[in-house]
Amino acid sequence: MTRITVLGGTGYAGRNIVRVAAERGHSVTAYSRRAPESPIVGVEYRTGDVQDASVIRAAVADTDVVVSTLSPRGELEGTGKLRAIEQQIAAEAERAGVRFGVVGGAGSLVVAEGGPRVADTPDFPDAIKPEAAELAAVLEDLLASSTELDWFYVSPAGGFGEWAPGEATGTYRIGGDVLLVDESGESQISGADFADAFVTEIERPEHRRQRFTVAY
Repeated sequence: MTRITVLGGTGYAGRNIVRVAAERGHSVTAYSRRAPESPIVGVEYRTGDVQDASVIRAAVADTDVVVSTLSPRGELEGTGKLRAIEQQIAAEAERAGVRFGVVGGAGSLVVAEGGPRVADTPDFPDAIKPEAAELAAVLEDLLASSTELDWFYVSPAGGFGEWAPGEATGTYRIGGDVLLVDESGESQISGADFADAFVTEIERPEHRRQRFTVAY
């Protein structure tokens, strides 16, 4: 059993990871600004604002893995805002010897080896570009971090979100920095299968200080 703390544990990615981790028998603590309307059995829920340094310190204490599913939206919107918070989490994790897992975005993936980033392609929505840039900056910081920090960063497929929840299939592909697409050129992953891959990485680490992606 691994002690797992999830920041943003009631959001789309967060609650999927929390559910899968709890189902597999791990000790799970979920942080969010508000308590969930439908809590998952066996999960400890705590409320707090990640802009408060004491909340971050508490989240990293007494855990084996701290997971950030935070996104640069709402109160965390704005250039550098989420990036600074992720830097704080990373610093606390390094000091405590805790593994740090991050849910990133697909925008920082490249469309092909040596090709442009997804966020730099003509069809990428302008409205999402600031979010993609912020999450890309978080990855850049991790890549430049001290080797003492044990981290992993997971970019979902392009089609990932509340609007396309999908189903648990238990079958998916793992890639590196290149966006994975199927035979029809679509890039999709359900919340359940993304969480399966994420929790599997916690259980059997294969991507230390690396980013990987998950898609069908």
